[in-house]
Amino acid sequence: MAGTGIDTSILHKGAHSASYFDLSRSAGEGVEIVDFCIPCNPYFPTPEMFDELTRDLKNILKYYPSDSTSITKKLCSVLGLHPQTVAMANGSTELITWIDHLLIKESVAIPIPTFGRWTDQPLETGKRVDMFPLQERDGFRLNLDDYVRFIRDRGSRVAVICNVNNPDGCYLPRRDVIRFMDMLGDLDLVVIDESFIDFSDLEQYPSAGPDAVIRPNTVVLKSLGKNFGLHGIRFGYLMANPSIAGKIGKALPKWNLNSLAEKVVFMIQDHEEEYEDSLRLLSRDRRAMAGELGRIPGLTVFPSQGNFILVKLPTEWSGVALRDYLVANHGVYTRECGNKLGMTSQFMRLVVRPARDVDRLIDGMMDYGRQFRVRSYSEEPPMERGRSWSGGLDEAPDNLIPYPSRRSSEYTARRAANA
Repeated sequence: MAGTGIDTSILHKGAHSASYFDLSRSAGEGVEIVDFCIPCNPYFPTPEMFDELTRDLKNILKYYPSDSTSITKKLCSVLGLHPQTVAMANGSTELITWIDHLLIKESVAIPIPTFGRWTDQPLETGKRVDMFPLQERDGFRLNLDDYVRFIRDRGSRVAVICNVNNPDGCYLPRRDVIRFMDMLGDLDLVVIDESFIDFSDLEQYPSAGPDAVIRPNTVVLKSLGKNFGLHGIRFGYLMANPSIAGKIGKALPKWNLNSLAEKVVFMIQDHEEEYEDSLRLLSRDRRAMAGELGRIPGLTVFPSQGNFILVKLPTEWSGVALRDYLVANHGVYTRECGNKLGMTSQFMRLVVRPARDVDRLIDGMMDYGRQFRVRSYSEEPPMERGRSWSGGLDEAPDNLIPYPSRRSSEYTARRAANA
């Protein structure tokens, strides 16, 4: 693909990724940006749902929404939740902010790497943040017993886990999460951030929400924007016992949800089947995408239960340079993890997307990698593949495999068809 015209300097401003709108405004005319950065469901809403939203857009924008209590009651009726155990807000980050202001008094423990607001928000308000480092040799999997010992040793008063965790995609079984909550029943608060749990396919009922609402100190956080593929709406909710949920709910503004969020909440019950289909399609794409990434020699692919996949780049590659190259030359937007506590720029989090988009990502990564080739085609051994993390504690990922000279026949056939 020819250059996109995007000014990559916008990728180097601030601690968070540039928005899609920043990139699109910078792009040349007719350039399509494929977003592997922002973790969003690509299959939901359906085109028919977008058509319905388009038809109602005038009224959605023109009139005031219902108050948050009314919208929350509707959401609870659709999801089968008790309204007294739910507080709905303008995105999960708003709830993290209010949890910090109202429920975290002294200190909070959090495994890293993870979603940055869980460390940044309490640090901004002067709390002590006890960071429990997850290890690459363990595939960044969280050992809950070790984490509990860490919490006790540090004297942390609040404990947080993200399940599924961002950016590594590791998943904790529900029974283990319940055991974790019960081991820490004496803390001020235990938070289970389940923003990505709908994308997991390991258990039929993975959420600990029903277990949290009957415990005195536990909150489960949910993100609707990620699940429903509507980041721009900004809506999410928490589940907790009525005392905690009521305390958060009373602090929230009465009209903190917009009319578009209200419209989507009232649409959900008519499109549950399409939503479930979207999750099945995403699980399929996650497996296929991991397989395609595994074809790149030197790339370590970590197993994931999220709608994203964590990879470690070959040693000679630069995550920042690769991100900029993909945007500037292929219109592919990715997330390098150098600004995540507990990670470096050698790691990238790549959102799960359909096969055609993945082909474009692989093409860009292949193009970037050619600059590191030091041997001619005739000197190369048969193509070696990249790695999936195998779980051995003493096994260090090998990121020094030579770059390939050819692609698999399956990939080549699909690229020819797509072209």
